[in-house]
Amino acid sequence: MYNTSFRIVKNSFEAEDIMQESFLKAFTKLHTLKDISTFGAWLKRIVVNNSIYHFNRNSTYTDVPFEHVMYKVEDTSVDLTQDEKAKEKAKYVLKTMNTLKDNYRIALTLHLIEGYDYEEISSIMNVSYANCRTTISRAKESLRQKLQHVV
Repeated sequence: MYNTSFRIVKNSFEAEDIMQESFLKAFTKLHTLKDISTFGAWLKRIVVNNSIYHFNRNSTYTDVPFEHVMYKVEDTSVDLTQDEKAKEKAKYVLKTMNTLKDNYRIALTLHLIEGYDYEEISSIMNVSYANCRTTISRAKESLRQKLQHVV
């Protein structure tokens, strides 16, 4: 949950606060959960919504050093048994994703890293389904072009 929030707000302390707020909100609203087997997805949705809310509210975020981001990402996303070349490529892709416009970065993170579908992302980002698909398509193309110059 921390990594999910951190990828959106790009601030370690803010991500910790959001995570704590989300857990408190989830436990106070636990009685509204209809199916306990969906608790993980339900909690993740609360974290994502809170993270986007805080990100939009605080537009004065500064860039987080890449080394700090990779330390957090390596905990769960990068398989330590991969060869060094693959790890370097993954680091570069994530670093390049952080150079995208905020709405592109958030949409790609939700889609490619967190695994949300277009309908869920459009609801989370409060945009139409068509706009969501267009944003993700443009974000992928922008990322592809930035990565193409290196390869």
